[in-house]
Amino acid sequence: MKTTAVTPADLARSVLAVAPLARAADLRVSDAENRRLVAHLLAGGVTTLLYGGNANLYNAGVGDFAELLDALEGWAAEETWMIPSIGADYGKALDQARILKERSFPTAMLLPLGFPATPVGVATGLRRLADAPGLPLIAYVKSDGFITAGDAGRLKDDGVICAVKYAVVRSDPADDPYLQELVAAVGPEHIVSGIGERPAVAHLSRFRLQGFTSGSVCIAPRLSMELLRALQAGEWPSAEAIREVFLPLEDVRDRHSPIRTLHEAVRLAGICDTGPMAPFLSNLADPEVLEAVEEAARALRDADETFARATAAG
Repeated sequence: MKTTAVTPADLARSVLAVAPLARAADLRVSDAENRRLVAHLLAGGVTTLLYGGNANLYNAGVGDFAELLDALEGWAAEETWMIPSIGADYGKALDQARILKERSFPTAMLLPLGFPATPVGVATGLRRLADAPGLPLIAYVKSDGFITAGDAGRLKDDGVICAVKYAVVRSDPADDPYLQELVAAVGPEHIVSGIGERPAVAHLSRFRLQGFTSGSVCIAPRLSMELLRALQAGEWPSAEAIREVFLPLEDVRDRHSPIRTLHEAVRLAGICDTGPMAPFLSNLADPEVLEAVEEAARALRDADETFARATAAG
């Protein structure tokens, strides 16, 4: 498992797979099923796994955090970069940061808290949280005003944060003054697009962000990695064509909850049995919705396997 300090090259090396967390019927983390998912990602060339929102860590307890870290270390291959998340509230995040101090993870992501939080309070909290384990954090920016661009830049310069996961949804992702301010303050090499394949082309072509995160990569790792390669090479028409393949599942996710839909999509595509969702979330139950999820998920996996065969054939 990667234990060295985070660099911009690390952010560009792989799509950052924001993975769901498979659980057994008793809600304990399933070692066997999560290993299946990790193996699937590694086989597709993905080496960075981020456990955060899609893993429902918002609702995970501090008492389970050490066990989760043990699991991440156990699932990792030598080249794997495992990123846990802490928070979202400050007290929980601080307790988790103290546990991280005894571990070799090079960073963790702070989950975003909408209320009660202020931009100044978030900046102060990030400084204190990073100091607790003595390692820089990834700031997850999911809404306007979560943190000011100036504060984010100062936190980066002071070594408090090593990256920003930018996930503010826009009707036109290429028109984003707030992101432009963050790019100017933090540097594009320290920011990754954080909303999957949908805005990735706009974010990397317009703002030159360093990479992107994805949940659907858990179903189609080869295609998602090919999208990253095309974006890094500036092959915009090719990148746009690959992006289109992901949109049917992304559309279903947007209609029925990105987290809950991905949890079912990974199962229905035959990647691994993700099992029940931990409270306060719940599994999708509507048969018509599940049918739509399965159709989109299996089509995406078929496209990924077709791409893999074509690549192997030369």
